[in-house]
Amino acid sequence: MIRRAFTELSAAELYDLLALRVRVFVVEQACAYQELDGVDTAAEHVWTRGPAGEIAAYLRVLDEGGGVTRLGRIVTAPEHRGTGAGAALMRAVMADLEGPVVLGAQVRAQGFYERLGFVVDGPGYDEDGIPHVPMRRV
Repeated sequence: MIRRAFTELSAAELYDLLALRVRVFVVEQACAYQELDGVDTAAEHVWTRGPAGEIAAYLRVLDEGGGVTRLGRIVTAPEHRGTGAGAALMRAVMADLEGPVVLGAQVRAQGFYERLGFVVDGPGYDEDGIPHVPMRRV
């Protein structure tokens, strides 16, 4: 597992992380939206690599204030789905977090987050044409 503040990322690491996010969230999900949202500079970026050095799974960690942590841009590379890479990354990151953890889950991934101890914490909403639910782990 690799963890870096934005200022610690090399240009190559940033490129690899953004390339995966765009590959999945913009291209695969056919969702034209502002992927570079201005939040990355305040986030901690955490990822794992596969056997060939490719990014296997990634997420970003944000301090929401008041002791709450937000996880976002949670993604597993298509070729690593079903291997446990995403769940392993989530478990490793959450093991180091104290207090409530929140995220916005795509409805189709809700079960994944429930298996990791998250519960729906409010009404569903539409984000860029994709149904989401707010979730929380206490």
